[in-house]
Amino acid sequence: MAVNQTTNQTTQSYALPCGRDVETVWERLGEVEAGRADAHDIDCRHCRAARESLKVLRDLTGELAADDSEPSLDLTGRIMSAVRAEVRRHDLVPLPTAEPGGVRVSEQAVASVLRFAADTVDGVHARHCKVTAVDGFAVEVRMSLAVSYRGFTGHALEDVRERVTAAAGARLGVRLARLDLTLADLYDA
Repeated sequence: MAVNQTTNQTTQSYALPCGRDVETVWERLGEVEAGRADAHDIDCRHCRAARESLKVLRDLTGELAADDSEPSLDLTGRIMSAVRAEVRRHDLVPLPTAEPGGVRVSEQAVASVLRFAADTVDGVHARHCKVTAVDGFAVEVRMSLAVSYRGFTGHALEDVRERVTAAAGARLGVRLARLDLTLADLYDA
């Protein structure tokens, strides 16, 4: 089977004000340091400034590559938490306010309040909670729950629904347009 491949150049060179691109300055870095600079390399202040920045980058990258120390055990988890938080920060939910300009909070903050409300029900732990602003001051919520197989009662889901709805209105001032609950796990407690 033949596969057609199309090359898609995703990197673009960055041209300095003098017209030379940074990639060329990077490629000529060794030549300039070895004393084989051309007239442009010597006279151009833009290329000199770029070269100095590139030297710092090269030196720091070399230090990192030579560092053989082991990262802390929780490094990956901390990085992923920061990435997840950063990704979610741009998804904002408008909150009702009398103040001019309005108030917006992250969907992650809204999800935290709603998860806490669900956790107040005996035998229930909120797991994942995805909040999506729909229109005005309304949100759609998908929440997964872990329940205690010993402490879970038949009314627990109704209680979760009531408390999450109440928290959305009373603590945040938003209306639940939709609340989907999923039982995802059992735990022993």
